[in-house]
Amino acid sequence: MAHRRKFIFASLTVACALALPSGAMAQGQFPSKPIKLIVPQAPGSATDTIARLVAADMSKVLNQQIVIENKPGAAFTIGLDMVAKAAPDGYTLGLGPVGALAISPNMVERLPYNLDKDFQPIAMLTRGHLLLAVAPTSDVKSVKDLVEKAKKNPGKLTNASSANGSPGHVGGELFKYMTGTQIVHVPYRGGAAAINDLIAGRVDFMFESLNSISPHAKSGSVRALAVSGDRRSPAFPDLPTVAEAGVPGYSAPTWSGIVGPANLPPDVLKTLNDAVNKAVTTPAFKERFGKIGDEPAGGTPEEFGIVMRTERAKWADVVKRAGAKMQ
Repeated sequence: MAHRRKFIFASLTVACALALPSGAMAQGQFPSKPIKLIVPQAPGSATDTIARLVAADMSKVLNQQIVIENKPGAAFTIGLDMVAKAAPDGYTLGLGPVGALAISPNMVERLPYNLDKDFQPIAMLTRGHLLLAVAPTSDVKSVKDLVEKAKKNPGKLTNASSANGSPGHVGGELFKYMTGTQIVHVPYRGGAAAINDLIAGRVDFMFESLNSISPHAKSGSVRALAVSGDRRSPAFPDLPTVAEAGVPGYSAPTWSGIVGPANLPPDVLKTLNDAVNKAVTTPAFKERFGKIGDEPAGGTPEEFGIVMRTERAKWADVVKRAGAKMQ
């Protein structure tokens, strides 16, 4: 009788196993369904552009669809909070630009999540620059000209940015602090409106992501003075860095990366990290970002985590000194 029970149990086990989808039988079959990539900014933004490019290439690597969901608002916190509170299974990810992961956290009074405890860095996607630009009709021809004019006219020059808490905002604050100048910050609701006013000469200058302003600099509708990073941009090899152009030590690079909720299984994390690293080396991804001056990044989750922490600490100091706040 005991042998018969064992036989029946074994038969039922095999039958149940055969009834399962083949993916459920195999180990390491992630992903077995579409992945959601949350973008904490609106469609058409620089971050959204990056997300759609990397999603297309990661989909090919993972052989699974990656669906973009735009969740803008509340200084990136709406979208990122959805990621932080998602199940740690790898099927909900977030794309975080430097503004979301290192700048705005220092300007939001109460975050609904803890950046160190509630997120798992997966990999960096891009490294890039802000472009310091003036109107084409401006009498400012260089960074030194801009500093001299600002010092002669304290409180009269205006620097535009795409929003409070944006990289362009704090990049401008760092510039003012390091040059000892008094310049009025004019925040806009998006980079396009700010760039249009710069072209028209209604504001004096701005720091803006290469992803947004690069075409205008190449066409001559704005005059490019310098890039904000530690080295020159491949797309503008003749353009100096701000540090080279007269503000020694200035550094305000841009970057973006993918994060997931904390406690992702190690095999899932490795699969996602491998997919990002393969995606950023595809010809389409490299060509797109080479044209605007950003560079594909990649790397390990640990390396991305270090960047997130060190950059957040750096911008915390800038924000505190400048008294910059979300309005």
